[in-house]
Amino acid sequence: MAKYVHSMIRVLDEARSVEFYDRCFGLTVAERLDFPDFTLVYLSNGESETELELTVNKGRSDPYALGDGYGHVAFTVDDVDAEHARITDLGYAPRKLVDFAPGGEVIARFFFVADPDGYQIEVIQRGGRYR
Repeated sequence: MAKYVHSMIRVLDEARSVEFYDRCFGLTVAERLDFPDFTLVYLSNGESETELELTVNKGRSDPYALGDGYGHVAFTVDDVDAEHARITDLGYAPRKLVDFAPGGEVIARFFFVADPDGYQIEVIQRGGRYR
């Protein structure tokens, strides 16, 4: 059986991205590999073995075009209302909280916040299928 280990996104400013993911989600640098043309930064925390890989292409000054095919990265939290308030207080601009109730009963509560490069990050209340 295959084991899922990381997802990768390309970022423009390493320090700004590392700070965002640390402040918002407690992800810290697990490993940093520096090469002549790019740097790989692996972020993780004790909640999961899965890592987020940031790829920083050296010499790039233009933001990445995310296109219309990018989905999102998701994190679960114990208290989505408190996290929404905390991330707002950090100076980021999370979108409104959503009670997802396609059949009339709430099956998920979440919000999205954009990282410094515009990637959408979903923050989901733990419970149900997200334990």
